Amino acid sequence: MSPGTPRRPEGGYPAGVRLLPNAVTVLNLCAGLSAVYFALGGRFEFAIGAIAAAGLCDALDGGLARLLDASSRIGAELDSLADLVSFGVAPALVIYIWGLQDTRAGWIVALVFAVCMALRLARFNTLIDDDSAPPFAREFFVGVPAPAAAMTAGIPLYLWLHLGPGWWSSTIPVSIWALFTAGLMVSRLPTLSLKTVRVPQRAIAPLLVAVCVIVAVLLTVPFLGMAIAALVYLALIPYTVYRYRWLSRHPEAWDVPVRQRRAVARAARSARRLGLRPPLRRRVAGRAGAMARGMARRLGLRRR
Repeated sequence: MSPGTPRRPEGGYPAGVRLLPNAVTVLNLCAGLSAVYFALGGRFEFAIGAIAAAGLCDALDGGLARLLDASSRIGAELDSLADLVSFGVAPALVIYIWGLQDTRAGWIVALVFAVCMALRLARFNTLIDDDSAPPFAREFFVGVPAPAAAMTAGIPLYLWLHLGPGWWSSTIPVSIWALFTAGLMVSRLPTLSLKTVRVPQRAIAPLLVAVCVIVAVLLTVPFLGMAIAALVYLALIPYTVYRYRWLSRHPEAWDVPVRQRRAVARAARSARRLGLRPPLRRRVAGRAGAMARGMARRLGLRRR
């Protein structure tokens, strides 16, 4: 090793390499600000591309931090601030400049969207340290995550770029859709976390084919493809809610690997068909106690 070469710390990576996740987060922030710059110049297709690049950087920085063991408090705070700008402030301003700046209520819609993004990120940061959540809760987000919300809010703009002006680009539908997306961010709806998705071995080949098809669609008709992808994501929310509720009712499946939960579901269905009682749940004792107290109060009133 030459004298000028930095030494690698034992059991870790050089300091310059460990700064890579924060550098990617800064690129995320720069891409979000660039989206506003492109929107001010009327180049909305470049603004959408900049927000998409910010989403790619957001997907990479967390994985790099875990891979390089470079997680830090400043990195987490920087990531939240970058997400607020890139997926909250930037989409709100892009939508306002594109279709809402000629109305008085347009700025209110932009403010509501940005504030809801801030509230969504603040709640996400507080839920990270929540030890009272059940084990399966890490497989879900609470509300629509920031990048998905930014992608979903732009559906009217995607359709305008692909199909031209129409009812989807008028002021009222754009405002309603932006407010609807803002409501999804701060809602309590469980949404799927892709970080915990495990692909079965037999599904790898079909998944690769699907990825090729998606890339081909995005290269051929990029804005229509983005609109379809956002709508498909929204269509998956009812299934995610059903899966979350099923897991909350079946504690016996909480510590079971995802691949083996189908066997637990089949066993539960078989038990119901045979008339067997399901396993005891954690809330049974609390509900039974409440019912007993209610009956005691009723009996006391009758005796009086």
